[in-house]
Amino acid sequence: MKITFHAPDEEVAVYDYHEIRIRAYEPILDPFRTVCIKAAFNGKTIAGFCDSQDGSVFRVRLMPATEGGFPYTITFQHGETIAEHTGEFTAKNSGRKGILRLDPKFPAHFMWEGTGEHFFWNGTTAYLLAGCSDAEIVKAIDRLYKLGINRLRVALCPSRQKNGGRWHESQVAPNERFTYSYSPWIEARPDDFQNPDPDVTRFNVSYWRKYERLLAHARRYDIIVQVIFFVDAQEPQNYPFDRNRLGTDINERLYYDYASARLGAFSNVEWCITNEWALFRPDEWVDTVGASLSANDPYNHLTSVHGHGHFPFRASEWADFALFQSWDEHGAYHFMLKNRNEQAATGRVIPQINEEYGYEDHYPGPWGEGRVAPARAADSRRRLAWEITMAGAYQTTGESAANGLGGWVNGLGDDSMTMLHGYKHLITFFTSFAWWRLEPYPTLAQDALCLAEEGVRYAIYLPNGAAHAPDIGVPNEGFTSRWYNPRAGQFADNPDIEGDWVLLIEKE
Repeated sequence: MKITFHAPDEEVAVYDYHEIRIRAYEPILDPFRTVCIKAAFNGKTIAGFCDSQDGSVFRVRLMPATEGGFPYTITFQHGETIAEHTGEFTAKNSGRKGILRLDPKFPAHFMWEGTGEHFFWNGTTAYLLAGCSDAEIVKAIDRLYKLGINRLRVALCPSRQKNGGRWHESQVAPNERFTYSYSPWIEARPDDFQNPDPDVTRFNVSYWRKYERLLAHARRYDIIVQVIFFVDAQEPQNYPFDRNRLGTDINERLYYDYASARLGAFSNVEWCITNEWALFRPDEWVDTVGASLSANDPYNHLTSVHGHGHFPFRASEWADFALFQSWDEHGAYHFMLKNRNEQAATGRVIPQINEEYGYEDHYPGPWGEGRVAPARAADSRRRLAWEITMAGAYQTTGESAANGLGGWVNGLGDDSMTMLHGYKHLITFFTSFAWWRLEPYPTLAQDALCLAEEGVRYAIYLPNGAAHAPDIGVPNEGFTSRWYNPRAGQFADNPDIEGDWVLLIEKE
């Protein structure tokens, strides 16, 4: 069999990727499973992937993390056919922030590998963004970036539904710009949302290319995309693998490996093993899949799993941070402070995130504790975000789907949706100083919530108004105090009595 390799003779930016295209000149009937491509690159082994339905085109992507020249060797193997290729490319620094890592000095927080800048996590949910048209995807990401979002939750394998009624959001219906019926695999009945009959040995290459375009556009803004491997996988149409196997289904493993090989060279990727694991798989499955994905990812992207009110993977090496789901006041300050303390007690400090605490204007009946409007109005979500942050943790929100555009369901929105303006004020406040140095001090400020770097800086959130400001024992001399209005995003000389306020005390 004739095999050729083609690599562009061009310089690439650090944290972009150099792509080698491989062409096979005879049909390969089972290209996603029977072809093995490995590249030796910068001390790593990088897997290649098939990028054509007929098995004629394959690719390898090599992402450099530093400037310089990078030699590499690629081996292609299919049955008795073995072909090798050697090459070299040059990478030049272009100021890209790189891959998101944990801060080794302050491991409850994040920093960019490429620049050393700290990352104030401000995420939102856009589960079915990849079901939108390319134009809508671009518009959605542009809008969310302007609103201060730096992380998106996006399903790779979607929740296939007739409309949003499964989540009591039936007004989010499919249209010419958005569909619930799409898949990582070729399907016999792609328009049948309940019984699509996917061939899990053959990936839908055009869909993967679309997901890559989504990643590439988000990368322009340094937006992290959490690649969620499954959503609502307790339903048969959303999980096509053997539920009796604990991570040993070879086709399920193929799915994770293909995603790692294909998407891993995007510097803004983060892996989520699945949404809602406890609804369809045991803890052992999560640990097995998580360890395998982590071991096969040569770039070591951050990895976790969407949680519930508990996170049993605190000591698992593949779990880089803990994700929780706890709604409303149940998931606020005291819940996240408890999680932070429980994590610290293991001797392994990692970030704690409430990934889902009740989406804006989302009232799913008994499932949502029977809450009714305006219990989850925009301002209530903003206040919860402040409480979570004051526990030394982070949060991911979700916009309203009430107007039928989609909000948390697919990431679409318009100017009538203003909740994220309030979140942007939270970012403005904390990124004005070295927030990662502050620790929760629950006993320091009575009924108020306090983060402090003792003797240097104290941030005190007053949910019940400035009149409730405590005396925390900081001497007036040598310190300055400023009031911040978290509703308006401005410092003020004289706080009014109404609403929540923040008092910032700093050493001169």
